[in-house]
Amino acid sequence: MVTNDPDIGFFRSLEQKLHRPEIRRSPDTVRALLADDFIEFGSSGTVYNKASIVEALAGESMTDTTPLPEVHDFAVRSLALDTILVTYRSIRRHPGRGMEKTTLRSSIWKLVDGQWQMLFHQGTIIPP
Repeated sequence: MVTNDPDIGFFRSLEQKLHRPEIRRSPDTVRALLADDFIEFGSSGTVYNKASIVEALAGESMTDTTPLPEVHDFAVRSLALDTILVTYRSIRRHPGRGMEKTTLRSSIWKLVDGQWQMLFHQGTIIPP
C-alpha cells in the first residue's frame, strides 16, 4: 500500500495492536511490527531500540483485563509514498485508583519489504 492518501483506519489498527497486552507479550509479533532500526523516546524519558523495547514490553505486568488506552485526535500524514506520520493523544485510565495518564504520541511507519513497520515512536506525557 504505497500511497499519498493513507488509510487512517489501517494505521490506527497498527498503532492499537501495540497497545494490546497479548501483542506486547509476544516478542515475535512485536519484532514483526518494528523496523530493525526502530527507536523510541518513551514517555518515561527512556530511549529504546528494537531489542530493548521488545524485552521491556514482554516483561510488563499488563493482563488481558488491563483497560486499553483511549485514543483521541488520531491523524495520519504522508511524508513520502512509503512513509507515514501518525499522531494522537492517548488516555490510560487506572480503574479503582482514580488515576489517568494522558500522552501525546507520534509514530513514523515505513513500508519495508511490503510490510508497514514502525520506525520511530515518541510519547510525551501531558501533566494533569
